[in-house]
Amino acid sequence: MGEVYRAHDTRLNREVALKIIHPPLVDDSSVARFRREAHALAALNHPHVAAIYELDEIDGRVFLVMELVPGGTLHDRIARGALPVAEGLRICGQVAEALEAAHDTGIVHRDLKPANIKLTNSGEVKVLDFGIATMSRNAGGDPHAPTVNLGVTAPGTIMGTVAYMSPEQTRGQTVDKRTDIWAFGCVLYEVLTGRPAFGGVTASDVVARVLERDPDWSALPDTLPPGIRRLLRRCLNKDAQQRLRDIGDARLEIGEALSESAADGEATRAHGHSRLRVAWIVGPTAAAVVVGALVATRIQTSQPRTPGPAAHFMVNLPVTAPLAGLDFPAVAVSPDGSLLA
Repeated sequence: MGEVYRAHDTRLNREVALKIIHPPLVDDSSVARFRREAHALAALNHPHVAAIYELDEIDGRVFLVMELVPGGTLHDRIARGALPVAEGLRICGQVAEALEAAHDTGIVHRDLKPANIKLTNSGEVKVLDFGIATMSRNAGGDPHAPTVNLGVTAPGTIMGTVAYMSPEQTRGQTVDKRTDIWAFGCVLYEVLTGRPAFGGVTASDVVARVLERDPDWSALPDTLPPGIRRLLRRCLNKDAQQRLRDIGDARLEIGEALSESAADGEATRAHGHSRLRVAWIVGPTAAAVVVGALVATRIQTSQPRTPGPAAHFMVNLPVTAPLAGLDFPAVAVSPDGSLLA
């Protein structure tokens, strides 16, 4: 619907993005949608949503002045392959934060996809392109506004990007925030697998898959936390009534998964240090036990033995392993001192 230019704001001496409607598409409906994007962005003030600075018109040309977001898109990043689980969850957690802020303001994005998600040079997320966003009734908008687009803007048809459309969106039905939740599930799946949740050669193939098939759940990484698997299934439930109700719940689930992953990593590192400490304790103790057993054996033997070469070893035990005082201690030495179990 529009062209975006990098520009320099001479008044405030800053780089900005200038968004202009394609001249052939300038009509009342496209200008109305353009202004709606401006209103939606103006209603949001969130670090993970690209900011709007100005809506203006010169010689009949309406344009937006927006925050210039450096870096590539999430689509560009996925093109290089699936993201590691922790990185993918961190990015999608920020996307969920942006959507939550939009939904709290009464805004439904309706076109969430990797190409509309920028990754800044510092690794932060910026959600872009609210050009087909709609405002809910309680926000003063009309959820039944003519919506549209599978390539060319045409009032009265379906709007969005087909691979990320919810079943109700492909049917042209009324949509609400659960449509964004479906699209979020598609994005999360693609981040983790490196491929779309619903692919196909043509748009019709994709729509058929959206309406009739589930994603290939076996493509998800084996290390994915069970909670995230459940989240994906709830986001991509074809029945909107059974779908996840609030994107804030997705944000919480992702946050818990990341916290547990960080805690597990810390525990693993701590366990490694503990194993080293236990080895220092058990090593000399076990060696002393072996020496004692050898001495006792020599005392009880009538024939003197030629001592063998000294053996030095270390034993790494689990942190919880009992060393003594229980029926089944962690360490046992054979009577002749030659074996350690």
